[in-house]
Amino acid sequence: MSAYPGDGSNRWAAVHRLDAAHLFRLALESAPPGARLHGVAEEGIPVREIAEVIGRHLNVPVTSIPREEANTHFGFLGAFFSLDLPRSSAITQRMMGWHPVQPGLIADLDAGHYFNGSDPAQNPMAATSAANLSR
Repeated sequence: MSAYPGDGSNRWAAVHRLDAAHLFRLALESAPPGARLHGVAEEGIPVREIAEVIGRHLNVPVTSIPREEANTHFGFLGAFFSLDLPRSSAITQRMMGWHPVQPGLIADLDAGHYFNGSDPAQNPMAATSAANLSR
């Protein structure tokens, strides 16, 4: 099953790894000392939507679990996956001239490349990520 805690309305901020890498480089090159940067492209994606796309690609049921069972189901990620964690990068974008251009999380997951092949040797990252979220 692909699960989400509670009603799934809690949000997770997200950024594509290539956009994050671009911001990291800009930060190293020109961020003011002590600056706090928020490297997020999407301010908050409901975790139910994340579970739904994973369930669709793995052809497993999508199910709500009680928040108090999140740590048991998701392991160490349960505490984070249960929180409502929206974030904004508006100040970071203005300060650094950084603008995320890569696909959003749902579009990136929907592209299917995380789910190609069920053999972990063919796609170890997909197998690990999918297993953690759809235990």
